[in-house]
Amino acid sequence: MSTRKQLHIGMSLAPTWLSGDAWRRADSNIEGIFSADFAVDIARRSEAAHLDFVFRPDVSYLPLEVLATGSGFASLDPTVLLAAVARETSRIGLVTTVSTTFFPPYVVARQLQSLHWISNGRAGWNIVTALQGHENFGLQAMPSAEERYARAAEFTQVVLRLWDSFPHEALLIDRQNGRYADVAQVRPIDHDGTYLRVRGPLNLPAFANARIPLIQAGASDTGRDFAASVADLVFAPTPDKAAALELRRDLSRRAERHGRSPQDVRLLPGLSLYLAPSRKAAHELFMQTHEHVDKARKLASIKQMIGLDLSDWPVDRPVGATDLPPPADNPASRTHSNLLRRLIERESLYLEQLLLRPEVISAAHWQVVGTVDDAVEQILDWADAGAIDGFIAAPGGSFGSLQLFLEQVVPRLVEAGVFRERYRGSTFAEHLEDR
Repeated sequence: MSTRKQLHIGMSLAPTWLSGDAWRRADSNIEGIFSADFAVDIARRSEAAHLDFVFRPDVSYLPLEVLATGSGFASLDPTVLLAAVARETSRIGLVTTVSTTFFPPYVVARQLQSLHWISNGRAGWNIVTALQGHENFGLQAMPSAEERYARAAEFTQVVLRLWDSFPHEALLIDRQNGRYADVAQVRPIDHDGTYLRVRGPLNLPAFANARIPLIQAGASDTGRDFAASVADLVFAPTPDKAAALELRRDLSRRAERHGRSPQDVRLLPGLSLYLAPSRKAAHELFMQTHEHVDKARKLASIKQMIGLDLSDWPVDRPVGATDLPPPADNPASRTHSNLLRRLIERESLYLEQLLLRPEVISAAHWQVVGTVDDAVEQILDWADAGAIDGFIAAPGGSFGSLQLFLEQVVPRLVEAGVFRERYRGSTFAEHLEDR
């Protein structure tokens, strides 16, 4: 019997293997991304591997410059999509993404509880404050990070109270005496706060004996504190083990300050996987995916994040710590900006190298470009070091990366004693109880 800690593993339903030039492959099935069948197939495969959950990230805007060369941020509504996936699966958790900046809490509480009922207790909520999209919701500008997280904290408490406002126990369904519900147990929440006014109660009862787990995406100082106060899982960019260790320790300290156990706040970084039978083939897959990177757009992104203009940078001159300007007061994403600055402070990279690092080409997630052995070795190394409590897999480059992960990497993790051989429960919350 292994004494290793059990990992929690999710699978991203965002088709990351179609990013860059990967969608141009003949076997990409890019035509199917707006069909529920696309997500259902991934969810079924993930359920067969006994993963904890599938996860659909989301944004509420459409950058046309990205859409021109790939699917970008165009996608089905995540909650509607997962309702379709719910009918085609039976055990795997279903994590949807909903912003607390743009939507009314009553609608969000009802949608999530509806997904919970439809899936028989498998819903999860990825709480985001959003970084863009204000113009689509009548806002003149995005609120500051501090205001967004203050609203998110109030919003989340309102949703939790709405779920409690109509408890499952209030349903009597007593045909003989003609009593459908005990209305004495169904109470308004009468919330009148800084950002929100909601009377309640919710017009949907809570699902029986299965809470809806909360996920928080972000690693800024404000985001960490919010996550430590409410989240079951924290989905955050950790491009290297040192970053993951620092975040894991900080979340533990913050959880204790909020009166919670550190074990109740689990860190699951994103893991971008470019897998192939050999390291050479994996590297070729990675380079094929990113060989036509939009250099001008990446340079503009770097300038926006950290204020460093590399548009005329010499190809033979490394970019180093002394080249960094002072940190910006209010970057669009403080987490991403800090990780990019951290990379340049720690490593001197030529421009060609910098443009291929995850802090630039993606959301700064942990990345493995290699074989199944390489992936297993890194996962076990991070897990044994106490840097992670699991991860969210985001295969890249080709559908083959997803297949290798589910059919070879996961079974190897089972053999190593860090992942379940079979489901013990039927709800998402029960999966998280596996230690």
